[in-house]
Amino acid sequence: MGDAIILILLAAAIVAGVLYSIRHFKGKGGCCGGGDYKPRKKRLSHVAGEKTFLVEGMHCAHCKARVEDAVNDIRGVAGRADWKKGLLTVSYMETLDEEQVRCRVERAGYRIIDMR
Repeated sequence: MGDAIILILLAAAIVAGVLYSIRHFKGKGGCCGGGDYKPRKKRLSHVAGEKTFLVEGMHCAHCKARVEDAVNDIRGVAGRADWKKGLLTVSYMETLDEEQVRCRVERAGYRIIDMR
């Protein structure tokens, strides 16, 4: 009898974990707060160049929004992230301070592991 209860509890925990993981990877989970938050779009008057960074730790649409917001706070810089590929594309008006981009992304909880 005791073994049956333990097995039922274990099965319930596994089902709950699988359901949470599905919601998480669909962008409906709570890794970054959940909800329907959309980052503000930032457009530059002119673009002098573009650089792409490989970002570690983006798992959902909310992660994408956090990375974009972190980069879009930099004056003269606009970022677009693709959480499925783990890429951040940064457009800039003048020169790009890569270290500032790295610091902002890390402060948001992610890590730039490569620049392309």
